[in-house]
Amino acid sequence: MTYLLYSDRLHLRPCQIDDLDFLHELWNDPDVRRFLFDDRIISREEAQFFVDLSIKSFKNGGYGLWLFFECQSDLVAGFAGLLDFFQEAPSLIFGTKPQLWGRDYATEAALAVLRYAFETLGSDRVLADVDEANAASIRVLEKLGMSPNRRAIVNKRPLLYYEIRDRP
Repeated sequence: MTYLLYSDRLHLRPCQIDDLDFLHELWNDPDVRRFLFDDRIISREEAQFFVDLSIKSFKNGGYGLWLFFECQSDLVAGFAGLLDFFQEAPSLIFGTKPQLWGRDYATEAALAVLRYAFETLGSDRVLADVDEANAASIRVLEKLGMSPNRRAIVNKRPLLYYEIRDRP
């Protein structure tokens, strides 16, 4: 199975070890890491851990992290995917290069991933969590039809938890 996904303006492919430098740089961008890694700089080894985890997850479960690209230019625009944090359902994660914010790429990529989760994997629900202060990502989750179901404080940060049970 190739795990390639497509939308109107994007194509998505699983991240590979060759993507490590790009992801490490993106995940350390101050605007991205503010909500993704609790505003801490991650090491190249930690970034590699997540890439390796994704590669293993694709082999074992058919999902992980995808990079998404603009169809017209093949420019890497960001990442979206499903991670398994030993929960009862996979968790949606996404991020876009800051210079491409405002184009709805995160919504489009995340929707492609959700469709894959429901239609190909047969998932009955998908979870997501978001920092309460991350208004842009909250808007994405709501556009996807995800509903908030609880709030918690994690690492001294208020998090909102979302889920979707129906196919988008």
